[in-house]
Parts: sequence; C-alpha cells; structure tokens
Amino acid sequence: MKETNVDVAVIGAGTAGLSAFRAARSAGKRAVLIEAGEFGTTCARVGCMPSKLLLAAANGLHDAQALAPRGIEGTHALEANGAQVFDYVRRERDYFVGGILEETDAFPADSVIRGRARFAASASGRHVLSIDDARRIEATSVVIATGAVPTVPDGLKVFGDRLITSDDVFDLKTLPKRAAVFGAGPIALELGQAFARLGVDVFMFGRGGRVAGLSDAPVRDALSAALRDEFYFDPDAKIEAMSMQDGMPTVRFKSLDESERTEQFDLVLVATGRAPDLKPLDLAKTGIALNDKGVPLFDETSMQCGASSIFIAGDCDGTRPWLSDAADEGKLAGDNAARFPDVRQVTRKVPFSLVFCEPQAAIIGAAYDSLDKQMTVTGSASFETQGRSRVMRQNRGLLHVYADAKTGKLRGAQACGPVVEHLGHLLAWAVQLELTVEEALKLPFYHPVVEEGLRTALKDANSKCYEERSQTPPALASAPGC
Repeated sequence: MKETNVDVAVIGAGTAGLSAFRAARSAGKRAVLIEAGEFGTTCARVGCMPSKLLLAAANGLHDAQALAPRGIEGTHALEANGAQVFDYVRRERDYFVGGILEETDAFPADSVIRGRARFAASASGRHVLSIDDARRIEATSVVIATGAVPTVPDGLKVFGDRLITSDDVFDLKTLPKRAAVFGAGPIALELGQAFARLGVDVFMFGRGGRVAGLSDAPVRDALSAALRDEFYFDPDAKIEAMSMQDGMPTVRFKSLDESERTEQFDLVLVATGRAPDLKPLDLAKTGIALNDKGVPLFDETSMQCGASSIFIAGDCDGTRPWLSDAADEGKLAGDNAARFPDVRQVTRKVPFSLVFCEPQAAIIGAAYDSLDKQMTVTGSASFETQGRSRVMRQNRGLLHVYADAKTGKLRGAQACGPVVEHLGHLLAWAVQLELTVEEALKLPFYHPVVEEGLRTALKDANSKCYEERSQTPPALASAPGC
C-alpha cells in the first residue's frame, strides 16, 4: 500500500476545498487534494451557474411574452424548444466547468489524489487517511470539504425513475409537459419557476409553510402570492397519497381551497434539501465531537473542530450553504490548517443569501427569529406602488429592514422584490459597516430607481426609532416620493 506524508490533506475539490488547498500551498505547506467524484465544483456543474442559465432562458421568454400589455404584438407566438434550451444550458455550463478544470489540471500531479477518503486513525497529532483502501495519506492537518448531496424523503421514492433531483435536471433532453416539484427552498423555487416560465405545467408542494428560508411572515406571504400567480404553489401542502398509476406519478392532495384533488405528472423534481456528505469519512475514528446529525462541532471563526487539527469548510458544515461563504470558509480553514497549532480567529462577514426566483428573495444579517422584537423596529416598503418597479412591470414584493430601536443601528433585512440581488448587497454592506438608518439615509439615492424603495423602508424605520425615543425625527433631504 502506497503511503504519503503531508502537512495538509484537503478532502473534497469543490469551491471550499479548492480554496483551502490554495491557501495551504500559498503558506508553503506540502498539501494534497483528494476527490472521489468529478472535478468542476457543484456550483459550476449542477448548482449556481446552470440554474441561472436555465432561469435566464425562462425569464427571457417570460419577459418577451409580457410585452403584449405594452403594445408589442406577436409575443404570444413565442415558445420554448426544450431540447435546444437544455443543449444551450449544457454548452454554457461546460464553459464554466472548463475554467475550473483548467486550474485543477495545472496542479502538480502528485498533489491531486483520486479516490474516496476515510479516516483510518487519528493519534499523536497525525491523521491517517485511507484512499479506497489502496493508499494511505498521513497528514498533520486535515480540511474536510466534502460538500452536500440531495436528500430524497423515503415516501417520494415511490416515483422510481420518474423522480429526479437538482443534480439530474441539467441532463434532461427536453422539458416535461407536467411536473410536480417537492420543496419550497431556493433550489425548488428557481428550478420550478424556470420550468413554469418555459411552458411546463408546474405544481409545487412545500412543507410547513417555509418559503425561500424567509422567516418574516409578511415578506414570505408576499413572495408566495406572487409565485402563486404563475403556477400552483402550496407551501404547506397536505399530501394524502402518492403512487404510480399507468406508469405516471400520481399525487392526491388537499387543494388550497381544501377540496380533494388528484393530479398526474410526467416528472417529479425533489428539491427538499441537501445534507452534508460526511458518512463515508468514518468520523468516529477522529475522536472529534459530532452533533446529532453527524456533523463535527466547530468554531465558525476559525473552522477548527474542537481543539484538533481537523478543520471543516463549505456545505458539509451545515451552516451557510452559499458559494461565497464556502470560498471564505475554505481559505480560513486552509490558512489555519497550515499554521496549526497557531490557529487564528476572524470576524465573519454578515450572513447574506439570495434566491433568484422572481420576485427575488434575500435574507441579510441577523436572523429574524433571533431579534429582540421589543428592541427592534421594522421599516417597511412595498414594491406594489414603487415607481421604477411599476415601470418595469415587476412591482411585486415587500422589503423589511430591521434596526435597533434605541441606537438606530441596522441589524438585518428580509425582502422579496425586483433586483433584490442589488438591494441586498447595499444592505449587507450597510449592516457590516454598522451604519445607522440615519447614516444610510444621508447616502445618495437617484430617481427613478428601485433603490428608492430601500430609502422608503429606511425612512419608515427611522421614524419608528424616534417614536421609540419619544422625539421628533429630524428633517431629511427631500426627494421624489416614488
């Protein structure tokens, strides 16, 4: 059995793993990158990029068809050619994958190890990894960056080969005529709406009322209402039976009006979540503490698991399942793995997540459920009457910003609405810079822009802060009220 001694072993070549590997090598350490599957990252192959490509095609068709009310004729004749849409998505997807493969191909051959790793032992400050029971790697430090895999509830497995997950979508040869989508998180909403806008008859079944991870009920309800105008959407579906009848997936459920309904579909997309891909690692051999889901307990400011020389990063840690955070976590884990035992802590960036359905959804800063509601004011702005949003015919949604009632310091926000990806960045920067609502209101706002909706919400929060202090708010620079 071949044996190799290294300073840092990185398990997983996704976004977090690549970032950790680069960091360890930049620190001058002997590092290896271990991968059991395909190179190219989840983001590029089956995640962020192909899903946005599919959405771009779907939104292009939807926007063109929406030109009729503006007096543009002939738009209703447009339709999607499913085979050509998926061919386009795959070709563009391969471009993004290719860029990552060029990087991994350039790594020294002896630093890249193909195979599945598991811990064989951890003692005396060293970790032994077995690679497919054919090779042993001994490392001072290990970074776990194995990512996450789709989960499929047992009850849905009745649909057999008519069931797909988000990992399978981009291998489709054409669009189904009718599709059931289970889930109401980011993946379900983005892919489900893309299908609907490309002409698929979509039924989306959520669970427990959860939508896009939003916990602010009015914002969540505003998003649900907008989506329901495009396809059947029940975020708290009451499924009574699931079966295969005449070779077709069949679902019996209580409809939104409480009547019993049975529908058949060509395809079932299950997007009910992803779980850390950790079971093959045999973490029991490491001696590190695990939570009740088998995920290592770790310090988010250092990515260190307990006091060990094992670090974790990316989707497999079960915290922030977003590429930007995976890259940050990977670098932090790689830096600390390289300098162990001189582990250093950092202040993490403000939590920030986006869902690219329309209206888009965003969650910024402090978790809404964690806020002290008696010490928090909520500034609100509806996009229904917001000027630029109405011009774009995208005037659906609601923005809530949260601020400390006494100091006015911005704490976070939840929103659904047009171009929220841009508003979300402005808010994330303001929260991380610890701006107050007054300070934010002194910044420039042009007209007519969607950002004026943000100003409306900030003004609302500011007035409530002064009501809390029993003072009169100061006069702020006036601007058009739309």
